[in-house]
Amino acid sequence: MNGTYKKYIDNFAVNLLDCKLLGKGHNGIVFLLPDSKVLKICFSKKSLIGEYYILKRVKNNKYFPKVYGMCGNYMVRDCVYGICLTKYIKENGLDRELTVKIIELLKEFEKLKFMKLDVRCKDIYVQEDKNLKIIDPKKFYSKKRNFPRHLCKGLYKLKVLDSFMGYVKEEDFDLYKKWNYKVYKYIYEIKEENNILE
Repeated sequence: MNGTYKKYIDNFAVNLLDCKLLGKGHNGIVFLLPDSKVLKICFSKKSLIGEYYILKRVKNNKYFPKVYGMCGNYMVRDCVYGICLTKYIKENGLDRELTVKIIELLKEFEKLKFMKLDVRCKDIYVQEDKNLKIIDPKKFYSKKRNFPRHLCKGLYKLKVLDSFMGYVKEEDFDLYKKWNYKVYKYIYEIKEENNILE
């Protein structure tokens, strides 16, 4: 931890009653601090360390929030504003412009040497300027996945997967060839599993 981050954490004192609860999930609770940063308290220290490690490695990357430090089971990072991709698509649909931004995001994952080229719809936020930001990065350097499985599952549930893959085909045919079979094989497995359960 460099001096600036360490100083921030060492001098960190906050009354959670003065903070706005932004959300609670499987991994932890997130509060908006008075200085517009975010305090994330994780239930699992291992999960927190994994997320912190990713955010430190990708610092200054436009797709990820800046992290200021961690201590115990919490970290402080910049707040990610915008609308969750799931909600955004429900309200606005999926168009070519958004698809191109998602393709650029996933190509950035390759440049960052991530092993996992995937992200859930709920972890992508569409900003006011239509750029994308990631929250809750998980296992990008430890879990191998060479196509956007979770992302496409989310798009399938939103009934926009075919549109997404159509735009990918038009924008980057090589990428389409890499993903198409794997994506639809995975979706077929989901459908088959659901039929068995019904």
